[in-house]
Amino acid sequence: MKFGGTAVASADKIKHITEIVKEQRGDIVIVVSAIRGITDKLINICNEIKKGRRDDIDEFVEDISSQHLSLIDNAIDNNAIKEQLIVDIKALLNDMSTMLHSMNVLGEVTPRSMDYIVSFGERLIAPIVSAALRDASIKSQAFTGKEAGILTDSNFGEARPLMDTTRLRVSKTLNNLLEEGVVPVVTGFVASDQYGHITTLGRGGSDYTATILADALDADEVWLMTDVDGLMTADPKIVSNARVIREVSYQEAMEMALFGAKYMHPRALEPAYEKSIPVRIRNVFKPKDLGTLIIKEPSSNAKQIVKSVSIIRDLALIDVRGSSMAGAPGTAAKIFNILGDEKVNIIMISQGPSESSISMVVRKHDLDKAVTSLELNLLGKLIKQVNVTDDVAVIAAVGSGMRGIKGVASRIFKAVADQGINVIMIAQGSSELDLAFVVDAKDSKDAVNAIHDEFKLGA
Repeated sequence: MKFGGTAVASADKIKHITEIVKEQRGDIVIVVSAIRGITDKLINICNEIKKGRRDDIDEFVEDISSQHLSLIDNAIDNNAIKEQLIVDIKALLNDMSTMLHSMNVLGEVTPRSMDYIVSFGERLIAPIVSAALRDASIKSQAFTGKEAGILTDSNFGEARPLMDTTRLRVSKTLNNLLEEGVVPVVTGFVASDQYGHITTLGRGGSDYTATILADALDADEVWLMTDVDGLMTADPKIVSNARVIREVSYQEAMEMALFGAKYMHPRALEPAYEKSIPVRIRNVFKPKDLGTLIIKEPSSNAKQIVKSVSIIRDLALIDVRGSSMAGAPGTAAKIFNILGDEKVNIIMISQGPSESSISMVVRKHDLDKAVTSLELNLLGKLIKQVNVTDDVAVIAAVGSGMRGIKGVASRIFKAVADQGINVIMIAQGSSELDLAFVVDAKDSKDAVNAIHDEFKLGA
C-alpha cells in the first residue's frame, strides 16, 4: 500500500492510515511519499544554492523541522514512542542541516548531493508513520529504500533498479518481518547504488518503489492510495462529466500516466506487469471505493474504443527545415544528439516522407536552450530554417480498443474540426494504443471535450 503526500499531510490523516491498516487481513507493506510540498522545497533550496550562497538555511531547516515535529506531537499519544521518535527525527534534521551548509560553503550541488538532500522528505515521514502504527498497537518498523534492499544504478535523479539483486535483498530483509506480523514502512522514491550512495527514482518514484517491492515479495496486489478516485476518462477540471475508469490494461495505464492522467512514474507499472500483479489506484479518503484496477487483460465490458482523453500543457513546437536534410542519413540523429546533450527531452516527433522537415514538441522551459543549440550547431549547414510555436498542447486519446478499428482517427479529427480547431501535428505508433496530436494551447480544452463527447465517455 503506497500512500501519497496528501495522505500523510496531517496528524488526522496519518491516524486515518492506521485505521485503514487495522482493517486489512494478511501481510502488508507500506510505502510513503514525503509530505506534500516538502520535496519541492528541498529541490528549490538546492537550486538556490547552485545560483549562489543562501543565508537562510537555518530558517529553512527550522521550517521543515517545525512541520514534522508538530505532526509527531499531534499524531503520537504514547510518550515513550514520541520521545524516541523526536530524537530520531532531530538526528535526521541535523544531518540535513550539516549537508546543506556544506553545499552552501562549496557553492556546489552535484547530482549525488541533490539526491541526498531530496531524499529527506521520505526519510523524515516514514519513521513518523511507523511510530503512529506502533502507537495504535500495530507492530511496525521503518526502512529507507536502501535499508529495505532496493539497489539501483548510479544515475542520480532517475536511477533504475537492479532487479535481480533487489529481489534477493528485499526478500531477505522483509519476509521474516512479515511472518512475524510486522508492518514495514518503506520510504518511497529513495534507494541506493552499489556503493551505498543514496539515489532517487525520479518524480512519482514512490509508485515505482511500491511495484518494485511487490515484485520482490510476490505481492497479491499493489494499492496506490492517492487523493483521486482512480484513472479518469479526462481531467474533471476540464470535462465536467468525466468518470472513473474501473478497469484498464497495464499498457493503457502506462500511456495514460505518460500523458498526465495521473502523476505516476512512467516505469512504475513495469515490475507489476512482468509478474502480472494487479495494481489498484484508490482514493485514501474513500476506503470503500475500489478505484481503478490495472491488470493484463481487462474484462470484455471494459474494452471501449477510446478510454481516456488527456492534455499535456506548457509545451512548444520546433520545426526544423532544410532541403539538404532529404535523403541524408543520420540527420535526425544529429538533431536529437544535440538536444540530448542539452538535456532537452523530446515529447513527440513527426517527420514527413519528403524528409525535408522534422517537427518536435518540447517543454516550454527547454525551448530557449533547444533553439539556441540547434541554431549554433546546425543552422546554415544541415538545416536552413528553425520555426517555433511557443504555446501548444498535446491531446492524447488512449484505448486498446482503437487497435485495428477503422475510422477512429477520422472520428477524432472530425469532432475536433467541428469545433473549428486546427490540428498542427499528429503522431500515432504502430501499436495503435494512442493517437496524439498538437493544437494551439487555447483550443486544448475544447478539443478534449469534443473527443470525450464523441466517444460517449461521460458519466
